[in-house]
Amino acid sequence: MNGESPSASQLAAIGDAFVRELAALGRVRTYPRNTVFITEGDSSDSVFVILSGKVKAFVSDDEGHELILNTQGPGDYVGEMALDGKPRSASVVTQEPTMFSVVQREPLREAIRRNPDFALDMIGKVIERAREATDNVKNLALLDVYGRVARLLLNMAVEADGKLRIPEKITQQEIAERVGASRDMVSRIFRDLTVGGYITVQNRIVTINKKPPARW
Repeated sequence: MNGESPSASQLAAIGDAFVRELAALGRVRTYPRNTVFITEGDSSDSVFVILSGKVKAFVSDDEGHELILNTQGPGDYVGEMALDGKPRSASVVTQEPTMFSVVQREPLREAIRRNPDFALDMIGKVIERAREATDNVKNLALLDVYGRVARLLLNMAVEADGKLRIPEKITQQEIAERVGASRDMVSRIFRDLTVGGYITVQNRIVTINKKPPARW
């Protein structure tokens, strides 16, 4: 399937009209789990619309320490800053086998010239992610590790069947990478929150039984 245009059924599964139009401009490409398909510092020439699977964006230092910026799934897209032609500002890796519609910069620019709403929607996405990045920097600067973990759990949780639960399975290592802490520190915080009855963890699914205190 690699190299073909997205099928009608793949496009129909994308709820957002703009993203659906964006995906229609590309060619399908599939990567296995744990594939870094965007590397920080590389040249920028394409946008990746996720048709299926899951990815995470991260930055790292020379010693291999990583900080997760966000995760994305079907109907999202990554690499939108390819428009300026400058080096990538972060790396992105697949967390499971993932299928994309890969849109090159020139077809995207032509679509923007024909339909300015493309640009407006993309600007909105860039602003949204800039706000998320600002919040992450603020949390790293102003909150201790416990505060960052508690804030992350509350931000990720959604209400379902009367319970506040993080819908995706997440490991303590992933949480540590998101909050800029060690796994051992996150493990101790999870143990304290579990003993205190604030959270329950089953099969890597976290349920928040009551709001954790602002400070520990």
